Amino acid sequence: MADEKTATASGVSVSSGKNPLVTILLVLNMAAMGTVAFFQYKFMEMEAKRPDLTALLKEQNSPSVGAEAEGEQKSQEQVTKADQLLVLDPFTVNLAQGDGPRRYVRLDAVLRLSNDTKLEEIEARKPQIRDTIISILNTKRPDDLLKKEGKTYLKEEIKASINSFLVDGRIEDVFYTSFQIN
Repeated sequence: MADEKTATASGVSVSSGKNPLVTILLVLNMAAMGTVAFFQYKFMEMEAKRPDLTALLKEQNSPSVGAEAEGEQKSQEQVTKADQLLVLDPFTVNLAQGDGPRRYVRLDAVLRLSNDTKLEEIEARKPQIRDTIISILNTKRPDDLLKKEGKTYLKEEIKASINSFLVDGRIEDVFYTSFQIN
């Protein structure tokens, strides 16, 4: 009893040292962690039920018994279309000098050729195709190529320039597989 009077006389109350705010935050944190764990479990369960991509591709590529001729025809078209892509070697080209430091572009591109394009002509004109693309890129400023519209316009310009000297066939589209401006 003397201890109680001493503690209250000095103005310091004796408490158990637990703060209710810390307890509330601890409970909320545990509830949030439980919620995250529950949704992660449900997501993983949903992913496990989803069919495997390789199995779907095998099913799609294997023709059914009744439609073997149709399936063979589709696979031949896919092979033909796959053969009509020309992967170009990477480009590293200086851009047009503007105000500021020298800038350059690194570009990897793939050309999609029309079905009537002869690969012999394309292979023979590969240096001319590369020169045309390099010349076009040398005239561009970094600001021209940083926007989506600039990249789209560049595709159209490359297509038109290459098609101007092709005799058999034409370029249908240009795809960027890598595009970096430094």
